[in-house]
Amino acid sequence: MQRATSLEQRIDAIAHRILLGAPSRGARAALVEFSVFVLKQAWACVFGAALLVAIVAARLWYPDDAVLARNDALTITAVLIQVAMLVFRLESGRELWVIVLFHLTGTAMELFKTDVGSWAYAADGILRIGGVPLFSGFMYAAVGSYMVRVHRLFDLGFTRYPWRWATTVLAAAIYLNFFTHHWWWDARWLLLAGVVALWLPTIMHARVWRRTIRLPLLAVFAGVAVFIYLAENIGTWAGAWAYPDQMVSWQPVSLSKLSSWFLLMIISVVMVTWVYPPRPPTAVAAPDTAEGADAALTASAPSDDGSRGAQAPATGVVPAAPEPPRRRRRRRDGAGLPS
Repeated sequence: MQRATSLEQRIDAIAHRILLGAPSRGARAALVEFSVFVLKQAWACVFGAALLVAIVAARLWYPDDAVLARNDALTITAVLIQVAMLVFRLESGRELWVIVLFHLTGTAMELFKTDVGSWAYAADGILRIGGVPLFSGFMYAAVGSYMVRVHRLFDLGFTRYPWRWATTVLAAAIYLNFFTHHWWWDARWLLLAGVVALWLPTIMHARVWRRTIRLPLLAVFAGVAVFIYLAENIGTWAGAWAYPDQMVSWQPVSLSKLSSWFLLMIISVVMVTWVYPPRPPTAVAAPDTAEGADAALTASAPSDDGSRGAQAPATGVVPAAPEPPRRRRRRRDGAGLPS
């Protein structure tokens, strides 16, 4: 796991010990891979999931006549969640800067969108800027938190990733279009075509446990946008905010918002690449991948002459040439120790 926090390193070590004896082939192996994939995704979503739970809980149980307004309570809860993420080493300080940037860019968009009537929040509480309660910025920060965490939890690598300067220019144009389309031509379909042109050749490599899955990056983008759209339906149902057609009674968010979330997610992806620059997939299989496990097993297994295969050092230094047979027999007992 690249750039893991100290807590994640401990969890990763425990998981390795538990899964060490798991089968590497067959239905049980596939079930293990699927379980690890789901658990990693859940771990990556911990900030957003905690915030969504708080929003739903406020809808179901927070008293309407409480001294502290519901929006203010949600803002305080969001701050506490963010503090807990840092205190319990779920995020690094470096990642926090990206999440703060998500918070600022999201709040700026919220101020504009609520002013032009795209959506609205309940007019209560004092922890707000204009018509925007401060917890709204944390919803954008939750997307950023997921992006940076999933990047390292799955050791993401990419083939044929586009130039970062080109993706940055496109992301800036997407962000600008969220504002300008209210009084000028909406360029979203042109921007969507630009996204397809840039990322169509890109393949994402994500290491689960023993397996590395390879997916077209555009398909991953679309899948994440769908999950954000589903979370948005839960948020509007819980009354966190409402679109104009939801003012009288709640109804599902328009499917047209999928394109908006897809484009907004592109902005998120590009911002994360300036913290975790896209890198090619690891050329050599890791020890806990299927290929790496088989290679490690082969390396440690006795050879035909009774000796044990030498393992490659973790430093990546090219091992020296094999010793003559007579010397190797004298040192047989110390060879092949685990690194």
